[in-house]
Amino acid sequence: MIDDPAFRSARPIDRLLAVMARLRDAETGCPWDLAQDFGTIAPYTIEEAYEVADAIERDDMDSLRDELGDLLLQVVFHARMAEEKGRFDFDAVAEAIVEKMLRRHPHVFGPVRGVRIDAVNDNWETIKATERAEKSGDEPPSVLDGVARALPALMRAAKLQRRASRVGFDWGAPEPILDKIAEEIAELGAELPAGDKNRITDELGDVLFAVVNLARHLDIDPEVALRGTNAKFERRFRYIEHALREAGTSPENSSLEEMDALWRRAKTTES
Repeated sequence: MIDDPAFRSARPIDRLLAVMARLRDAETGCPWDLAQDFGTIAPYTIEEAYEVADAIERDDMDSLRDELGDLLLQVVFHARMAEEKGRFDFDAVAEAIVEKMLRRHPHVFGPVRGVRIDAVNDNWETIKATERAEKSGDEPPSVLDGVARALPALMRAAKLQRRASRVGFDWGAPEPILDKIAEEIAELGAELPAGDKNRITDELGDVLFAVVNLARHLDIDPEVALRGTNAKFERRFRYIEHALREAGTSPENSSLEEMDALWRRAKTTES
């Protein structure tokens, strides 16, 4: 296959499809690839999407090219497994997204021109709502239909809130949400003495949901905000480790007070 001139001269996407078909060949394929199914591959698909986002955040174009290839491989893998089951193939996946883009961009592929971006967004959501209603069949449609359960919790919370907001179920400004966050924190604090893990978990979820709501009203992506804080924490804690190594010790052999002093020094250094 590798030495076949036809394979070498084919389009890259056709070569990729041929590689996946070979990997999944029941007789000559790779044992690992043959052992996979949709469920086992799904976590890799999610992981690759995050690695794409990480490359974008680092503005690393070489890594972005490679990570997009890894993500494309996931699409090809899922399409191949579906083709083996006689459900659909890669061409059907590509055709479906082409038709969806044509349908959702009447201002580009239809007669309407000069549409402002806010009108584009409104029209996009209207078309999506129509599509969801068509998919629901006899079931009464909900404005919350189509928000994938597998999304990261912060992202899914923001999407659910945005959907509810479209029918008027929303705060009018960010200030009342601050009061709501304080209220939820107080309810969480009231549950701590009893030590009921389920109730504490429920109240903590309410706090996080309210914080996501505030982020949405401030037009801040909570995932982006938390990733930034994660990076800041990692940077400052590595500073602590480095400073302690320079002093001939380690976090394990240092007090919280010593590490906190170094944390504050790291903050001062950054600012």
